[in-house]
Amino acid sequence: MTTPNVALTIAGSDSGGGAGIQADLRTFGQFGVFGASVITAVTAQNTVGVTDVHVIPPATVTAQIDAVLGDLPVRAVKTGMLATAELVELVAARAAAGELPNLVVDPVLVSATGHRLLEESALTAYRDLLLPHATIATPNLEEAAVLVGRPLHTLDDARAAAHELADLGPRLVVVKGGHLQGPQAVDVIVTAGEDHQLEADRIETSNTHGTGCTFAAATAAGLANGLDPLDALADAKRYVTAAIAGAATWHLGAGNGPLDHLGFGPRPSNRDGAPA
Repeated sequence: MTTPNVALTIAGSDSGGGAGIQADLRTFGQFGVFGASVITAVTAQNTVGVTDVHVIPPATVTAQIDAVLGDLPVRAVKTGMLATAELVELVAARAAAGELPNLVVDPVLVSATGHRLLEESALTAYRDLLLPHATIATPNLEEAAVLVGRPLHTLDDARAAAHELADLGPRLVVVKGGHLQGPQAVDVIVTAGEDHQLEADRIETSNTHGTGCTFAAATAAGLANGLDPLDALADAKRYVTAAIAGAATWHLGAGNGPLDHLGFGPRPSNRDGAPA
C-alpha cells in the first residue's frame, strides 16, 4: 500500500471551470498529486466575466481546513482567492502555526476580466501576515504592482518588485511576466538575494483564463512531490506553456477561454518525491 502525495488548495470556486478550485484540482491530477480543497468563495463566472460572488463564512472555511488537515497528510498548500481581510488573516494564522507546509501564495486580487476579488483592506493582511509565511509567492505583474503600491511596466520593474516582496519574508518570489510586452513570456524570480528567470516563447491566444491559478497549483504539486522550489517552478512554467499552446487550438466560450489542462505538462515526480 502506498500513500499518494497530497496538495491542498484554499481558493474560490469558478463556475465556468477555467480557474480557481476547478483548475487547481485538474492541475494537481496532471502531476500525480491527490488534491484536497477548501472553498473560500463561490463565484458565478464564465469566460466573459464575474457576475456574483458569495464569500464563505470564516467558521466554515476553518471547518474545511480542520477536516482536511485532521485526516490527510498534506505536503503542500496553494492559496488563491481569499476575498476578505478576515479570511487572509485566518489562513495566515494557520500558516504561522506551521500547519500549511510548502505554502504557495497566489495573491488573487482582480479577475482577468477586471472584477475585484479582494477587499482593499485585505492588502495589508497579505503583506504583513500571509506573505511572510510563504515558501513561494507568485503574483503577476499587475498583482505585484498593487502589493508594492506603484505601476510596473518593464522587466526591471518586475525584478525590483520581486526583491521588495522578498524582503517581506517569502523564501522565493516570482513575478510572472505574462502582461509584459515582447516575443517571450519572462518570469523573474528572487530567492536568497539571487535573481533567476523563466522564459518561454509567447503564444498568441486569448485562451488564458486561469493561467495564474494553474501556475501556482503546478508549483504546489511539484513541492508536494518533493521537488526543489526552483525545479517546481520550472516544471510549472513548462506545464502552463503547454496548456496554453493546447488551448490555442480550440474555441470555448465567448470571452477569454480556459487553458487545456489535460494531456500536457512535464512528467510528474514519483510519489516518493524523486523526479521520474
